[in-house]
Amino acid sequence: MGDKLKVQTLLEALPYIKKFTGSTFVIKYGGAAMEEEGLKKEFAKDVSLLKYVGINPVIVHGGGPMIGRLLKDLEIPTKFIDGLRVTDSKTLEVVEMVLSGLVNKEIVKNINDMGGKAIGLSGKDGRLLVAKKVKGKDIGLVGEIVTVDVAIIQNISGHGYIPVIAPIADGVDGNSYNINADTAAGSIAKALSAKKFILLTDVEGVLDGKGKLISTLKRAEIEKLIDKKVVSGGMIPKVKCCIDALWGGVGEAHILDGRIPHAILLEVFTDAGVGTEIVGDR
Repeated sequence: MGDKLKVQTLLEALPYIKKFTGSTFVIKYGGAAMEEEGLKKEFAKDVSLLKYVGINPVIVHGGGPMIGRLLKDLEIPTKFIDGLRVTDSKTLEVVEMVLSGLVNKEIVKNINDMGGKAIGLSGKDGRLLVAKKVKGKDIGLVGEIVTVDVAIIQNISGHGYIPVIAPIADGVDGNSYNINADTAAGSIAKALSAKKFILLTDVEGVLDGKGKLISTLKRAEIEKLIDKKVVSGGMIPKVKCCIDALWGGVGEAHILDGRIPHAILLEVFTDAGVGTEIVGDR
């Protein structure tokens, strides 16, 4: 990148930095961005930069591939129903160990190594997340969030730290629950009235019928795309999660390709962006 282009990029970013300073971004971190060593470092740099320019990033992470590998090594069978991992007590022990231990602390270390300051949390810490058992599906200890203690997140953010949250929750019935990371992030974004809810995925974003990226979508257009089967498969729960977040008071939702280095910065701080932004019906 030439010097002139570098300056143009910085100037392009300035009004966005001014617009978003003081706001909260909830970022669901998963996919290749969590698996590939180079992308892990770039993600850590990006969220550290967001914090330095006055934005409050809140990270909610998954860890499915690592959970799957460890369950296989331990010869614990696993299966999915409607995209949710069936979770018995033995599986939950592995899920909690991987998410709250290995994955969470690696993300925290990466952010700290890149100049940021991060604190790792399980949803069980201080009863940050309280959940009830998912109804209508026989999938064991999988929950849906009932309450989010936003004061915990706000206190951590207010003291200059980046919260990194593992989606394990305390149950209203005394059990612990595994929470789908996308829906956990959406619930946290709603509770915080976040300016942006960002889902990092392993696809470009929402594509039209010709396979071309749709850069901006209105909430009302999503159902039409689902009905026409333009949006299908694993993208359906992601866009529905975004719609739910918007109905819950979140400013904008974004579905980004986490395989692109600095995807978050490119989406938030440039005019063109790199993923799909979903906005309310305005």
